[in-house]
Amino acid sequence: MTLADFEQRFRALVAAHAEGTGNVGCLACERCQRCSESTFLEDCKNVARSNYCSACEDCTECSHCTGCTACLSCSHCEACDRCVASAYLVKCIGLSGCTYCFGCVGLSKKDFHILNEPYDRQAYFDTVAELRRTMRI
Repeated sequence: MTLADFEQRFRALVAAHAEGTGNVGCLACERCQRCSESTFLEDCKNVARSNYCSACEDCTECSHCTGCTACLSCSHCEACDRCVASAYLVKCIGLSGCTYCFGCVGLSKKDFHILNEPYDRQAYFDTVAELRRTMRI
């Protein structure tokens, strides 16, 4: 096989994959594209081994997430991007091993933070409740 043959066949595989929208091994997934081994998804794309997520894209092993992109092993997250092994995040980017963060970027192993600032547990929930009312989320 020559390099030109390889490149041509590779481009054909990429094009064929891009055209496909079917789900594989999914149960009760609605309006989803290219999802695999997942259950109870809605409006997701390229999601794998996840459950009860909606409007997520390129996520793997997530549960109960909404509007997330490229997250891995996250749970109960909303509107997050590129977060890993985290839970109960809202509007966060690039967090790892965090819980209960709101509007944070780039944190690792932190809990109860808003805009990368630490809060005690009760102040966190009070502030987040007010933010959610103000932001209507």
